Amino acid sequence: MNLRPVGIIGTGMYVPEKVLTNADLEKMVETNDEWIVSRTGIRERHIAAPEQATSDLAYEAAVRALDKAGLKAEELDLIIVATITPDMAFPSTACILQEKLGAKKAAAFDLSAACSGFVYSLATAVNFIGSGMYGNALVIGADTLSRITDYTDRNTCVLFGDGAGAVVLGPVSEGRGFKSFDLGAEGTGGPLLNLEAGGSRLPASEETVKNGKHYIYMNGREVFKFAVRVMGTATDEVLRKAGFTKEDIDLFVPHQANIRIIQSAMQRLELPEEKCVINVDKYANTSAASIPLALVEAAEEGRIKEGDKVLLVGFGGGLTWGAATLVW
Repeated sequence: MNLRPVGIIGTGMYVPEKVLTNADLEKMVETNDEWIVSRTGIRERHIAAPEQATSDLAYEAAVRALDKAGLKAEELDLIIVATITPDMAFPSTACILQEKLGAKKAAAFDLSAACSGFVYSLATAVNFIGSGMYGNALVIGADTLSRITDYTDRNTCVLFGDGAGAVVLGPVSEGRGFKSFDLGAEGTGGPLLNLEAGGSRLPASEETVKNGKHYIYMNGREVFKFAVRVMGTATDEVLRKAGFTKEDIDLFVPHQANIRIIQSAMQRLELPEEKCVINVDKYANTSAASIPLALVEAAEEGRIKEGDKVLLVGFGGGLTWGAATLVW
């Protein structure tokens, strides 16, 4: 099937007002700023207000992206929300967002692929639009990880934050837009990064709450090894599919999980720091929101010019990975 070219025609982002610094965490658990920064690169993270849910963060990012695209909500054909922290099991956060926006004709669904979710959602929407089934789509990565983070666990509570990044996709001129995707999963690694309770396997109970089963569990060492490996192989594969070389890349937008993983990927690509978007210091790991927050912030700062070749790559629970190339 020959797909028509599809690209990004509008961007928007939102992070909650409350900032939780490393100094704040020092008062909550046994940790310190130097330890956190040296191992992760994180200095602060944004935390949703008690009355804010994932759909509220997604709404703020969506409104900004639609405004940039010059598109009214009622003109939207499709809404995909990538998240692992939906407002509730159902209806989907995308349906809740559809109602908030007034996007009455849009199909809407959530996509769950953890930190890779935004790239998975882009691939899905690009195929819907490229085939001619839909004319446009709103794709959002949004998560409120603070709601599933154990703030007594010093190994994980320093890592996560809340936020949302949104893009509007539509047809673009020949030669522009998305050029390739590489998506994958290693289900055998599922137990390395998960939230065990709250689903049909372990429904919420007094025991699951008491045992902390509703918080993120992560085997940091093993996830780190997986991330370094797949960030490299996915990058190689997505460049091959696009017919690009690593020298062609004008901007590298990696998942913002850990500065050491980002630096490892940059070394493999032989990219100078000025070609890489790094904002993990400000927002920490925001899961599905991570890549769009980095991409949107780079666009708003004028770091992406028309015609630039951009590489997105991430990894997450599942275990999953996703990479994409596009010409801006």
